[in-house]
Amino acid sequence: MDSYLYQYAYVVPECGFTCPHWKLLCVEFQTQNGIMILFLLGIAIVYVLTISWLIYGFTKINHFEYIGSSPKTSFSIIVPFRNEAENLPVLLESFSKLNYPMDLFEVILVDDESEEEFRWQNTDYRIQFLKNIRVSNSPKKDAITTAMEIVKTDWVITTDADCTVPKNWLLALDNFIQLHHVSMIAGAVIYDCNNSFLHHFQQLDLASLQGATIGSFGIKKGFMCNGANFAYTKSFFQKLKGFEGNSTIASGDDVFLLQKALSQYPEKVAYLKSKNTIVTTKPVNDWKSLFYQRVRWASKTTSYQSTFGKRLGLLVFVMNFGFFYCLVLTVFGILPYFSPVIYFLIKFGIDTVLIQQTNKFLTEHKMRHLFLSSLWYPFFSTAVALYCLFGKYEWKGRRF
Repeated sequence: MDSYLYQYAYVVPECGFTCPHWKLLCVEFQTQNGIMILFLLGIAIVYVLTISWLIYGFTKINHFEYIGSSPKTSFSIIVPFRNEAENLPVLLESFSKLNYPMDLFEVILVDDESEEEFRWQNTDYRIQFLKNIRVSNSPKKDAITTAMEIVKTDWVITTDADCTVPKNWLLALDNFIQLHHVSMIAGAVIYDCNNSFLHHFQQLDLASLQGATIGSFGIKKGFMCNGANFAYTKSFFQKLKGFEGNSTIASGDDVFLLQKALSQYPEKVAYLKSKNTIVTTKPVNDWKSLFYQRVRWASKTTSYQSTFGKRLGLLVFVMNFGFFYCLVLTVFGILPYFSPVIYFLIKFGIDTVLIQQTNKFLTEHKMRHLFLSSLWYPFFSTAVALYCLFGKYEWKGRRF
Protein backbone atom coordinates (compact mmCIF):
# COMPACT_ATOMS: atom_id res chain seq x y z
CA MET A 1 0.00 0.00 0.00
CA ASP A 2 2.74 2.46 0.99
CA SER A 3 4.64 1.88 -2.25
CA TYR A 4 1.65 3.26 -4.18
CA LEU A 5 1.55 6.35 -1.97
CA TYR A 6 5.25 6.95 -2.52
CA GLN A 7 4.64 7.10 -6.26
CA TYR A 8 2.45 10.15 -5.68
CA ALA A 9 5.09 11.86 -3.55
CA TYR A 10 6.99 12.87 -6.66
CA VAL A 11 3.92 13.99 -8.60
CA VAL A 12 2.01 16.11 -6.12
CA PRO A 13 4.71 18.67 -5.26
CA GLU A 14 5.18 19.46 -8.94
CA CYS A 15 1.48 20.33 -9.14
CA GLY A 16 1.89 22.98 -6.49
CA PHE A 17 0.36 21.21 -3.53
CA THR A 18 1.59 22.20 -0.09
CA CYS A 19 2.42 19.66 2.56
CA PRO A 20 -1.06 19.78 4.26
CA HIS A 21 -2.79 19.13 0.94
CA TRP A 22 -0.48 16.22 0.27
CA LYS A 23 -1.28 14.67 3.63
CA LEU A 24 -5.00 15.02 3.03
CA LEU A 25 -4.63 13.46 -0.40
CA CYS A 26 -2.72 10.53 1.06
CA VAL A 27 -5.30 9.99 3.77
CA GLU A 28 -8.20 10.18 1.30
CA PHE A 29 -6.50 7.82 -1.12
CA GLN A 30 -5.65 5.33 1.58
CA THR A 31 -9.20 5.49 2.99
CA GLN A 32 -10.86 4.89 -0.39
CA ASN A 33 -8.41 2.11 -1.15
CA GLY A 34 -9.12 0.45 2.17
CA ILE A 35 -12.89 0.72 1.72
CA MET A 36 -12.61 -0.86 -1.74
CA ILE A 37 -10.55 -3.76 -0.43
CA LEU A 38 -12.96 -4.32 2.47
CA PHE A 39 -15.94 -4.24 0.09
CA LEU A 40 -14.41 -6.82 -2.25
CA LEU A 41 -13.39 -8.95 0.72
CA GLY A 42 -16.92 -8.77 2.12
CA ILE A 43 -18.42 -9.88 -1.18
CA ALA A 44 -15.97 -12.78 -1.36
CA ILE A 45 -16.81 -13.92 2.18
CA VAL A 46 -20.58 -13.84 1.54
CA TYR A 47 -20.03 -15.72 -1.73
CA VAL A 48 -17.93 -18.43 -0.08
CA LEU A 49 -20.50 -18.90 2.69
CA THR A 50 -23.38 -19.09 0.21
CA ILE A 51 -21.70 -21.60 -2.11
CA SER A 52 -20.66 -23.65 0.94
CA TRP A 53 -24.33 -23.71 1.96
CA LEU A 54 -25.25 -25.03 -1.50
CA ILE A 55 -22.48 -27.65 -1.28
CA TYR A 56 -23.96 -28.77 2.03
CA GLY A 57 -27.43 -28.82 0.46
CA PHE A 58 -26.15 -31.00 -2.37
CA THR A 59 -25.13 -33.67 0.14
CA LYS A 60 -28.57 -33.55 1.79
CA ILE A 61 -30.30 -34.84 -1.39
CA ASN A 62 -29.97 -38.62 -1.32
CA HIS A 63 -29.16 -40.65 -4.42
CA PHE A 64 -32.09 -42.66 -5.71
CA GLU A 65 -30.89 -45.62 -7.76
CA TYR A 66 -33.59 -48.15 -6.90
CA ILE A 67 -34.92 -49.91 -9.98
CA GLY A 68 -37.91 -52.10 -9.18
CA SER A 69 -40.37 -54.00 -11.32
CA SER A 70 -44.12 -53.65 -11.79
CA PRO A 71 -44.28 -50.17 -13.37
CA LYS A 72 -47.64 -48.49 -12.91
CA THR A 73 -47.33 -44.85 -13.93
CA SER A 74 -48.51 -43.67 -17.33
CA PHE A 75 -46.58 -40.81 -18.95
CA SER A 76 -47.06 -38.34 -21.77
CA ILE A 77 -43.71 -37.02 -23.03
CA ILE A 78 -44.16 -33.54 -24.51
CA VAL A 79 -41.52 -32.40 -27.00
CA PRO A 80 -41.91 -28.85 -28.34
CA PHE A 81 -39.71 -28.36 -31.42
CA ARG A 82 -38.83 -25.96 -34.19
CA ASN A 83 -36.57 -26.92 -37.11
CA GLU A 84 -35.27 -30.07 -35.42
CA ALA A 85 -35.44 -32.57 -38.30
CA GLU A 86 -31.86 -33.63 -37.62
CA ASN A 87 -32.20 -34.12 -33.86
CA LEU A 88 -35.70 -35.58 -33.47
CA PRO A 89 -34.93 -39.03 -34.95
CA VAL A 90 -32.14 -39.46 -32.38
CA LEU A 91 -34.49 -38.56 -29.53
CA LEU A 92 -37.23 -40.86 -30.80
CA GLU A 93 -34.71 -43.68 -31.14
CA SER A 94 -33.75 -43.26 -27.47
CA PHE A 95 -37.45 -43.51 -26.56
CA SER A 96 -37.66 -46.82 -28.41
CA LYS A 97 -34.89 -48.19 -26.17
CA LEU A 98 -36.64 -47.31 -22.92
CA ASN A 99 -36.91 -50.11 -20.40
CA TYR A 100 -40.61 -49.45 -19.91
CA PRO A 101 -43.87 -50.91 -21.20
CA MET A 102 -44.73 -49.23 -24.50
CA ASP A 103 -48.41 -49.02 -23.58
CA LEU A 104 -47.65 -46.91 -20.52
CA PHE A 105 -46.20 -43.90 -22.35
CA GLU A 106 -46.88 -41.77 -25.38
CA VAL A 107 -44.97 -39.00 -27.13
CA ILE A 108 -46.59 -35.70 -28.12
CA LEU A 109 -44.59 -33.70 -30.67
CA VAL A 110 -45.60 -30.04 -30.91
CA ASP A 111 -44.34 -28.27 -34.03
CA ASP A 112 -43.70 -24.57 -33.48
CA GLU A 113 -43.83 -23.30 -37.08
CA SER A 114 -40.88 -25.30 -38.39
CA GLU A 115 -39.60 -24.21 -41.76
CA GLU A 116 -39.06 -27.82 -42.79
CA GLU A 117 -41.51 -30.69 -42.48
CA PHE A 118 -40.61 -33.52 -40.17
CA ARG A 119 -41.72 -37.11 -40.88
CA TRP A 120 -41.09 -40.04 -38.57
CA GLN A 121 -41.16 -43.76 -39.11
CA ASN A 122 -43.57 -46.10 -37.34
CA THR A 123 -42.67 -46.83 -33.74
CA ASP A 124 -43.75 -49.36 -31.13
CA TYR A 125 -45.00 -46.57 -28.93
CA ARG A 126 -47.69 -44.02 -29.65
CA ILE A 127 -46.77 -40.65 -31.20
CA GLN A 128 -49.14 -37.73 -31.63
CA PHE A 129 -48.28 -34.70 -33.74
CA LEU A 130 -49.68 -31.22 -33.08
CA LYS A 131 -49.26 -27.73 -34.46
CA ASN A 132 -48.45 -25.15 -31.82
CA ILE A 133 -51.25 -22.71 -31.03
CA ARG A 134 -49.62 -19.35 -30.28
CA VAL A 135 -51.41 -17.15 -27.76
CA SER A 136 -48.53 -15.58 -25.82
CA ASN A 137 -44.99 -14.27 -26.18
CA SER A 138 -43.57 -17.68 -25.24
CA PRO A 139 -43.58 -20.34 -27.99
CA LYS A 140 -42.55 -23.15 -25.65
CA LYS A 141 -45.16 -22.40 -23.01
CA ASP A 142 -47.78 -22.28 -25.74
CA ALA A 143 -46.57 -25.64 -27.07
CA ILE A 144 -46.88 -27.31 -23.67
CA THR A 145 -50.30 -25.76 -23.10
CA THR A 146 -51.40 -26.96 -26.55
CA ALA A 147 -50.27 -30.51 -25.75
CA MET A 148 -52.01 -30.47 -22.39
CA GLU A 149 -55.37 -30.29 -24.17
CA ILE A 150 -54.98 -33.87 -25.42
CA VAL A 151 -53.04 -35.43 -22.52
CA LYS A 152 -54.88 -38.40 -21.06
CA THR A 153 -52.19 -39.73 -18.71
CA ASP A 154 -51.62 -38.85 -15.07
CA TRP A 155 -48.05 -37.63 -15.52
CA VAL A 156 -46.43 -35.33 -18.07
CA ILE A 157 -42.71 -35.04 -18.83
CA THR A 158 -41.18 -32.28 -20.90
CA THR A 159 -37.90 -32.65 -22.78
CA ASP A 160 -36.18 -31.03 -25.74
CA ALA A 161 -35.74 -32.23 -29.31
CA ASP A 162 -31.94 -32.16 -29.11
CA CYS A 163 -31.84 -34.56 -26.15
CA THR A 164 -31.48 -38.29 -25.59
CA VAL A 165 -32.77 -40.16 -22.54
CA PRO A 166 -31.29 -43.15 -20.64
CA LYS A 167 -33.01 -46.51 -20.88
CA ASN A 168 -34.23 -46.52 -17.25
CA TRP A 169 -35.49 -42.92 -17.36
CA LEU A 170 -39.20 -43.70 -17.02
CA LEU A 171 -38.68 -46.73 -14.78
CA ALA A 172 -36.71 -44.71 -12.22
CA LEU A 173 -39.33 -41.94 -12.34
CA ASP A 174 -42.09 -44.52 -11.84
CA ASN A 175 -40.29 -46.06 -8.86
CA PHE A 176 -39.75 -42.65 -7.29
CA ILE A 177 -43.40 -41.71 -7.81
CA GLN A 178 -44.61 -44.93 -6.23
CA LEU A 179 -42.44 -44.34 -3.15
CA HIS A 180 -43.05 -40.60 -2.72
CA HIS A 181 -46.23 -38.54 -2.59
CA VAL A 182 -45.16 -35.81 -5.00
CA SER A 183 -46.72 -34.04 -7.97
CA MET A 184 -43.64 -32.42 -9.55
CA ILE A 185 -40.13 -33.80 -10.11
CA ALA A 186 -37.01 -32.02 -11.37
CA GLY A 187 -34.13 -33.98 -12.88
CA ALA A 188 -30.57 -33.52 -14.10
CA VAL A 189 -29.22 -32.65 -17.55
CA ILE A 190 -25.73 -33.04 -19.01
CA TYR A 191 -24.04 -32.05 -22.27
CA ASP A 192 -22.67 -34.44 -24.87
CA CYS A 193 -19.30 -32.73 -25.37
CA ASN A 194 -16.47 -33.09 -27.85
CA ASN A 195 -12.93 -32.05 -27.00
CA SER A 196 -13.29 -28.32 -27.74
CA PHE A 197 -12.83 -25.63 -25.11
CA LEU A 198 -16.24 -24.18 -26.02
CA HIS A 199 -18.03 -27.44 -25.24
CA HIS A 200 -16.21 -28.04 -21.96
CA PHE A 201 -16.78 -24.44 -20.93
CA GLN A 202 -20.50 -25.04 -21.34
CA GLN A 203 -20.30 -28.32 -19.43
CA LEU A 204 -18.56 -26.68 -16.47
CA ASP A 205 -21.08 -23.85 -16.53
CA LEU A 206 -23.97 -26.33 -16.62
CA ALA A 207 -22.37 -28.35 -13.81
CA SER A 208 -22.29 -25.23 -11.62
CA LEU A 209 -25.95 -24.55 -12.42
CA GLN A 210 -26.90 -28.16 -11.70
CA GLY A 211 -24.94 -28.05 -8.46
CA ALA A 212 -26.74 -24.87 -7.40
CA THR A 213 -30.07 -26.45 -8.39
CA ILE A 214 -29.55 -29.62 -6.36
CA GLY A 215 -28.00 -27.72 -3.47
CA SER A 216 -30.92 -25.29 -3.28
CA PHE A 217 -33.36 -28.19 -3.02
CA GLY A 218 -31.21 -29.63 -0.23
CA ILE A 219 -31.50 -26.46 1.85
CA LYS A 220 -35.22 -26.08 1.09
CA LYS A 221 -34.62 -23.08 -1.16
CA GLY A 222 -35.30 -24.66 -4.56
CA PHE A 223 -35.72 -22.13 -7.34
CA MET A 224 -34.39 -23.64 -10.56
CA CYS A 225 -34.84 -26.68 -12.82
CA ASN A 226 -34.36 -27.68 -16.45
CA GLY A 227 -37.28 -28.16 -18.86
CA ALA A 228 -35.33 -30.88 -20.66
CA ASN A 229 -36.01 -33.17 -17.68
CA PHE A 230 -39.09 -31.97 -15.82
CA ALA A 231 -42.15 -33.99 -14.77
CA TYR A 232 -45.46 -33.13 -13.15
CA THR A 233 -49.03 -34.36 -13.05
CA LYS A 234 -51.61 -32.86 -15.36
CA SER A 235 -53.90 -32.14 -12.42
CA PHE A 236 -51.10 -30.27 -10.62
CA PHE A 237 -50.40 -28.20 -13.75
CA GLN A 238 -54.07 -27.26 -13.89
CA LYS A 239 -54.15 -26.54 -10.16
CA LEU A 240 -51.29 -24.08 -10.64
CA LYS A 241 -53.18 -22.55 -13.60
CA GLY A 242 -50.34 -23.42 -15.91
CA PHE A 243 -48.13 -20.56 -17.02
CA GLU A 244 -50.58 -17.87 -16.02
CA GLY A 245 -48.73 -14.83 -14.75
CA ASN A 246 -45.55 -15.17 -16.79
CA SER A 247 -46.71 -15.74 -20.36
CA THR A 248 -45.20 -12.44 -21.47
CA ILE A 249 -41.67 -13.78 -20.83
CA ALA A 250 -40.34 -15.79 -23.78
CA SER A 251 -38.54 -18.47 -21.73
CA GLY A 252 -39.04 -19.95 -18.28
CA ASP A 253 -41.56 -22.71 -18.97
CA ASP A 254 -39.72 -24.72 -16.32
CA VAL A 255 -38.43 -22.24 -13.73
CA PHE A 256 -41.57 -20.14 -13.30
CA LEU A 257 -43.80 -23.19 -13.02
CA LEU A 258 -41.45 -24.70 -10.45
CA GLN A 259 -41.31 -21.53 -8.37
CA LYS A 260 -45.06 -21.18 -8.47
CA ALA A 261 -45.38 -24.77 -7.23
CA LEU A 262 -42.80 -24.30 -4.47
CA SER A 263 -44.47 -21.11 -3.25
CA GLN A 264 -47.89 -22.80 -2.95
CA TYR A 265 -47.25 -26.53 -2.41
CA PRO A 266 -43.57 -27.08 -1.48
CA GLU A 267 -44.28 -30.53 -0.08
CA LYS A 268 -45.42 -31.68 -3.54
CA VAL A 269 -42.13 -30.85 -5.29
CA ALA A 270 -38.96 -32.99 -5.26
CA TYR A 271 -35.60 -33.30 -6.94
CA LEU A 272 -34.75 -36.76 -8.28
CA LYS A 273 -31.00 -37.23 -7.87
CA SER A 274 -30.52 -40.37 -9.92
CA LYS A 275 -27.96 -41.36 -12.54
CA ASN A 276 -30.75 -43.35 -14.21
CA THR A 277 -32.65 -40.17 -15.09
CA ILE A 278 -29.88 -37.88 -16.36
CA VAL A 279 -30.91 -36.53 -19.77
CA THR A 280 -28.19 -35.73 -22.30
CA THR A 281 -28.47 -32.64 -24.49
CA LYS A 282 -26.32 -30.93 -27.11
CA PRO A 283 -24.11 -27.92 -26.43
CA VAL A 284 -24.14 -25.07 -28.93
CA ASN A 285 -21.28 -24.88 -31.41
CA ASP A 286 -20.39 -21.18 -31.51
CA TRP A 287 -19.87 -18.40 -28.99
CA LYS A 288 -22.60 -16.17 -30.40
CA SER A 289 -25.25 -18.86 -29.88
CA LEU A 290 -23.95 -19.53 -26.39
CA PHE A 291 -24.04 -15.84 -25.54
CA TYR A 292 -27.65 -15.50 -26.70
CA GLN A 293 -28.63 -18.69 -24.86
CA ARG A 294 -27.18 -17.41 -21.59
CA VAL A 295 -28.81 -14.01 -22.15
CA ARG A 296 -32.14 -15.79 -22.56
CA TRP A 297 -31.55 -17.68 -19.32
CA ALA A 298 -30.41 -14.59 -17.41
CA SER A 299 -33.20 -12.33 -18.67
CA LYS A 300 -35.84 -14.10 -16.56
CA THR A 301 -33.97 -13.76 -13.25
CA THR A 302 -35.58 -10.42 -12.37
CA SER A 303 -39.02 -12.04 -12.70
CA TYR A 304 -38.29 -14.86 -10.23
CA GLN A 305 -40.80 -15.39 -7.44
CA SER A 306 -37.98 -16.87 -5.37
CA THR A 307 -36.25 -14.24 -3.24
CA PHE A 308 -33.37 -16.65 -2.69
CA GLY A 309 -33.00 -17.13 -6.44
CA LYS A 310 -32.88 -13.38 -7.03
CA ARG A 311 -30.34 -12.81 -4.29
CA LEU A 312 -28.16 -15.67 -5.45
CA GLY A 313 -28.23 -14.36 -9.02
CA LEU A 314 -27.25 -10.90 -7.81
CA LEU A 315 -24.47 -12.30 -5.63
CA VAL A 316 -23.01 -14.33 -8.50
CA PHE A 317 -23.10 -11.28 -10.76
CA VAL A 318 -21.43 -9.04 -8.16
CA MET A 319 -18.74 -11.66 -7.49
CA ASN A 320 -17.95 -12.04 -11.18
CA PHE A 321 -18.08 -8.30 -11.82
CA GLY A 322 -15.91 -7.79 -8.74
CA PHE A 323 -13.07 -9.75 -10.31
CA PHE A 324 -13.27 -7.67 -13.47
CA TYR A 325 -13.43 -4.47 -11.43
CA CYS A 326 -10.55 -5.57 -9.21
CA LEU A 327 -8.45 -6.28 -12.29
CA VAL A 328 -9.18 -2.84 -13.77
CA LEU A 329 -8.26 -1.07 -10.53
CA THR A 330 -5.03 -3.02 -10.38
CA VAL A 331 -4.12 -2.07 -13.95
CA PHE A 332 -4.56 1.61 -13.04
CA GLY A 333 -2.44 1.18 -9.92
CA ILE A 334 -5.27 1.73 -7.45
CA LEU A 335 -5.09 -1.75 -5.91
CA PRO A 336 -1.99 -3.89 -5.25
CA TYR A 337 -1.10 -6.33 -8.01
CA PHE A 338 -1.88 -9.38 -5.87
CA SER A 339 -5.50 -8.30 -5.22
CA PRO A 340 -7.13 -9.89 -8.33
CA VAL A 341 -5.02 -13.01 -7.83
CA ILE A 342 -6.27 -13.56 -4.29
CA TYR A 343 -9.84 -12.64 -5.28
CA PHE A 344 -9.79 -15.12 -8.17
CA LEU A 345 -8.27 -17.92 -6.10
CA ILE A 346 -10.98 -17.53 -3.45
CA LYS A 347 -13.71 -17.79 -6.08
CA PHE A 348 -11.96 -20.56 -7.98
CA GLY A 349 -11.46 -22.64 -4.85
CA ILE A 350 -15.07 -22.72 -3.65
CA ASP A 351 -16.49 -23.03 -7.20
CA THR A 352 -14.24 -26.02 -7.86
CA VAL A 353 -15.62 -27.88 -4.84
CA LEU A 354 -19.21 -27.44 -6.06
CA ILE A 355 -18.39 -28.25 -9.69
CA GLN A 356 -16.34 -31.35 -8.84
CA GLN A 357 -19.09 -32.61 -6.55
CA THR A 358 -21.69 -32.12 -9.28
CA ASN A 359 -19.53 -33.49 -12.08
CA LYS A 360 -18.95 -36.68 -10.09
CA PHE A 361 -22.71 -37.20 -9.98
CA LEU A 362 -23.38 -36.26 -13.60
CA THR A 363 -20.64 -38.14 -15.43
CA GLU A 364 -17.61 -40.38 -15.11
CA HIS A 365 -15.56 -38.09 -17.38
CA LYS A 366 -12.95 -35.85 -15.81
CA MET A 367 -13.34 -32.10 -15.97
CA ARG A 368 -11.26 -30.33 -18.59
CA HIS A 369 -10.15 -26.70 -18.96
CA LEU A 370 -11.37 -25.92 -15.44
CA PHE A 371 -8.79 -23.23 -14.66
CA LEU A 372 -9.02 -21.52 -18.06
CA SER A 373 -12.84 -21.67 -18.01
CA SER A 374 -12.91 -20.20 -14.51
CA LEU A 375 -10.61 -17.38 -15.62
CA TRP A 376 -12.78 -16.58 -18.65
CA TYR A 377 -16.16 -17.01 -16.97
CA PRO A 378 -16.28 -13.71 -14.98
CA PHE A 379 -15.83 -11.70 -18.18
CA PHE A 380 -18.35 -13.79 -20.11
CA SER A 381 -21.02 -13.77 -17.40
CA THR A 382 -20.61 -10.05 -16.70
CA ALA A 383 -21.12 -9.31 -20.40
CA VAL A 384 -24.22 -11.53 -20.45
CA ALA A 385 -25.72 -9.88 -17.35
CA LEU A 386 -25.16 -6.35 -18.62
CA TYR A 387 -26.38 -7.13 -22.14
CA CYS A 388 -29.63 -8.74 -20.99
CA LEU A 389 -30.65 -5.46 -19.32
CA PHE A 390 -31.19 -3.75 -22.67
CA GLY A 391 -30.22 -6.07 -25.53
CA LYS A 392 -32.21 -8.45 -27.73
CA TYR A 393 -31.41 -12.12 -28.28
CA GLU A 394 -32.05 -14.71 -30.97
CA TRP A 395 -33.72 -18.04 -30.27
CA LYS A 396 -34.80 -20.64 -32.82
CA GLY A 397 -34.55 -18.13 -35.66
CA ARG A 398 -36.62 -15.51 -33.82
CA ARG A 399 -35.58 -12.31 -32.11
CA PHE A 400 -36.82 -11.45 -28.62
